[in-house]
Amino acid sequence: MTGSEEPPSFRLAYVPGVTPSKWVRIWNERLPDVPLTLSTVSAAEAPDVLRGRGADAGFVRLPIDRTDLSAIPLYTETTVVVVPKDHLVASVEEVSADELADEIVLHPLDDTLDWERPPGLPAFERPATTEDAVELVAAGVGLLVVPQSLARLYHRKDLTYRTVTGVPESRVALSWPEAEITPDLVEEFIGIVRGRTVNSTRGRTPTPPKPKEKRADKSGAPRKPAAGKTGGKPAKAGGKSARGGSGAPKSAAKRGKPRRRP
Repeated sequence: MTGSEEPPSFRLAYVPGVTPSKWVRIWNERLPDVPLTLSTVSAAEAPDVLRGRGADAGFVRLPIDRTDLSAIPLYTETTVVVVPKDHLVASVEEVSADELADEIVLHPLDDTLDWERPPGLPAFERPATTEDAVELVAAGVGLLVVPQSLARLYHRKDLTYRTVTGVPESRVALSWPEAEITPDLVEEFIGIVRGRTVNSTRGRTPTPPKPKEKRADKSGAPRKPAAGKTGGKPAKAGGKSARGGSGAPKSAAKRGKPRRRP
């Protein structure tokens, strides 16, 4: 490497609600010589950040404009409604979208759910962000329907959330700039996210197996052959079979009862 070349690094972007810590930990274990830097971007900004090469890869929320981008869907989140703890909805485990028809439901400008029509009654004004909408829920202005991870991210002690059925769900995907050949570091991170092992043929070069070592005794020294034994079959006594013949010593004969003298 020449002095003008920069050391390799990997830039990972992620949208609010996604927790990349597990994959970052595995990256640091497998590639300790390649630093990984994280940056948080809004769901709306994420595609343009990747197209502009502001990050090598990123966790995004689908649907997105896939122009010049590749993406692998990873998981789908449960959708919940955020309500004050003393609200009637807090007394049940889940509600349907129809049961929110008479409620004011806030619809922030950075909403990530793919609605045809949001449930409930519209608020007088749309909040700028999901975080702003959570504050309005706490103030008693209305309710908020979001992916569960965002409800956890902006959690308040005076609020809770419940599962909502019959509404869109948020899908999280790993995305990166489309190219004829995927860069090695991006391919490495794809392997980590997909759960490939370190010795996978599509990951890094497999580690060769270690040669087997000779078994050692308790003292740690290699075992020696027992006395009188060789690597082959035991030698036959006297050059003949031990089942009989001159090879068997006379002392080996059976002893009977002593004879009486006449």
